[in-house]
Amino acid sequence: MDYQFLKISQPMPQVESVTISAPKSLNALNLDILKELMHYVDHIDNTLRVIIITGDGNKSFVAGADIAQMQNFNEAEALSFSQYGAEVFLKIENLPMPVIAAVNGFALGGGCELCMACDIRIASENALFGQPEVKLGIIPGFSGTYRLSKLVGQGFAKELIYTGRNIKADAALKIGLVNAVVPQDELMIYVLKIAGQIVANAPIAVNTAKQVINDNYDLSREDALALENKQFAACFNSEDQKEGMTAFLNKRPATFKNK
Repeated sequence: MDYQFLKISQPMPQVESVTISAPKSLNALNLDILKELMHYVDHIDNTLRVIIITGDGNKSFVAGADIAQMQNFNEAEALSFSQYGAEVFLKIENLPMPVIAAVNGFALGGGCELCMACDIRIASENALFGQPEVKLGIIPGFSGTYRLSKLVGQGFAKELIYTGRNIKADAALKIGLVNAVVPQDELMIYVLKIAGQIVANAPIAVNTAKQVINDNYDLSREDALALENKQFAACFNSEDQKEGMTAFLNKRPATFKNK
């Protein structure tokens, strides 16, 4: 499919970059962009090891949802839009491979929600985060109330959502919303370094770790530990486990085959 709002590239082997490109609206999410994201995740190449999501330009990751499109929604239309966006983000979260958000500017509203659906968030120094929906008479609608609480705790989540205020990248780092903050001209270099470290590891192990962490999200401690134990043991059915441990004992680099 030829995308109008997504730019797809492969900056390094087994790593794909998805750039949301709607510069006139600072990459704000409308239904057309969400549909293209849905198509992308539904047809992703599962041999890829890492996906990077970023925004076009040097000012905005995703500046929110498209207010002009939402303004005259009735309740049923708003429900459909919210459910669709949440479904897209859940599919991104559940992709088998790690997803890194390279947050290159504004990550507000739906943009903050999108980066929270990613596994790792790296921000440029000019990035700005927030859930300002209450200033528009609404609340976050793409799972922001859920994921923000999970990432930074209910106290910080409630403060940000109730006040609608935005925070800079360094404040986002302090509360655990992002993993690192780097100069904008070093953002993709830093992200690709992380991607390369991931690609160097056993694919089955990395993907299994992601699955276990995601599945543990809402389990009891006992069920979460049992799931980890089960999936740890399942790794021993792979050729990669044999290769990884043999290479370690023989003091040589491992060559993983995703088997």
